[in-house]
Amino acid sequence: MRVFSLWASLVCFLSIISYARGQNKIFTVTDYGAVADGKTDSSQVFLNAWKEACATDGGVVAVPLGTFFVSGASFEGPCNGETFFRTEGTLRASSDPSLDQDYWILFDEIDRLTIFGNGTFYGNGESAWPHNQCDKIWVARNPLRGINSVNSKMFHLNLHKCENVLLKNVDVIAPVDSPNTDGIHIGKSNGIEVTASRHGISIGSLGKYNNEEDVVGITVKNCTFSDTDNGLRVKTWAPSSMPVTVSTVTFADINVNNVENPIIIDQYYCPHSSCSRKGESEVGIKDVKFINVRGTSATEVAVDVQCSKVRPCQDIQFVGLDLIMKGTRQPTTASYSNADHEFVGLDKFCTQFFLTYFNWRD
Repeated sequence: MRVFSLWASLVCFLSIISYARGQNKIFTVTDYGAVADGKTDSSQVFLNAWKEACATDGGVVAVPLGTFFVSGASFEGPCNGETFFRTEGTLRASSDPSLDQDYWILFDEIDRLTIFGNGTFYGNGESAWPHNQCDKIWVARNPLRGINSVNSKMFHLNLHKCENVLLKNVDVIAPVDSPNTDGIHIGKSNGIEVTASRHGISIGSLGKYNNEEDVVGITVKNCTFSDTDNGLRVKTWAPSSMPVTVSTVTFADINVNNVENPIIIDQYYCPHSSCSRKGESEVGIKDVKFINVRGTSATEVAVDVQCSKVRPCQDIQFVGLDLIMKGTRQPTTASYSNADHEFVGLDKFCTQFFLTYFNWRD
C-alpha cells in the first residue's frame, strides 16, 4: 500500500521532473470547472481531473495560478502508470475547526506519484491550533521530493507501514507555539531514507499506546540542525503502559547550530497539562551511539540524559563530541540520571566539555 495524505500547507519545489511536457497529457483543473476565488469548493472538480489523469499513463493534474478552496479530496489509485500532480497555484483548506475529517488531501494506493511545482498547499493551521487537543489525526504513506510543509493543522507528514521511501529536500515550518505540528512521523516502516531536510530528530514518544512495537536499527547521519528546539532526541512516556525497547540506534556526523537541546534522552515525557508526571517509564533504551556530534548549543546543558529508575538506559555511548555554547564559546555541560554510558576519545573531549554525573551506573 502506498498512501500519502496532507494536513499541511506545502510549498512544492522540484528542480528536475521526470516527465516531458510534450508527451504527457495535461488535465487542468480549471478546464473542469475549478474556480480560483478561494471560496468556491473545488474538491469534486479536482477529483474529476484526477480520475482522468489517473487513467492515463503519465497523466498530469495541473493547478494553475490562483487560490482554490478544497475542503477535502481523496485521490485514489491504482493508476494506469506514472502520475503527476503539478501546482502553480494555492490549494487552501477549510478554516472551520468543527469539520470532521481524518485528512485534508489523501493520495491512496498510488505508485510512481510525483508532486511538484511552485505552488502552495495551505493547511489553515492557525484556525485549528486553539482547538487542538488531539493526539493523532491521520496516516500517510508515500514518497515526496522537494517539499516545504508550512503551518500544518496537525502532523505534517506521516509514513506508516511503508517500505523503501525516499524523502528529500523536505522543510517543515510551523510557529513555536503551534500544538502537535510534528514534522515527519515514521512508524512500522522499513527502508525509510530522509535526506537534505532541516529538522530535529525524535524517536518516540513511546510507551503510551497499546500494541506498540520495538524500535530497532535506526541510523541518522550527515545532518545539520540550525536554530531547532531539539537536535537528537529519544522520548518515552512516564508512566508508560507498553514495555517496548529502543535499541541499536546510531547518530553520526551531526552538526548543530544554536540548538537548544543538541542531545536529549527524556524518559519522563508528558507534555499535556493533565499529566500527573507520576510513575516511571517501562520503555527500555539500549545500545545508542552518538558519534561526532559537533557545533553550538543555545543552552549550557548540551547533553541531557534522564532515564527511567525502573528500567535504566544501557550502553549509551558518546564518541568525539565537540559542543560549545553559542556566542560565548564556553564549554557546555552534561546531565545524566539512571544511565549506563561511556565516552570514547575523552582526552580531546574534556578540553571543551564539563560533565556532571547523577546516578551513573547505579
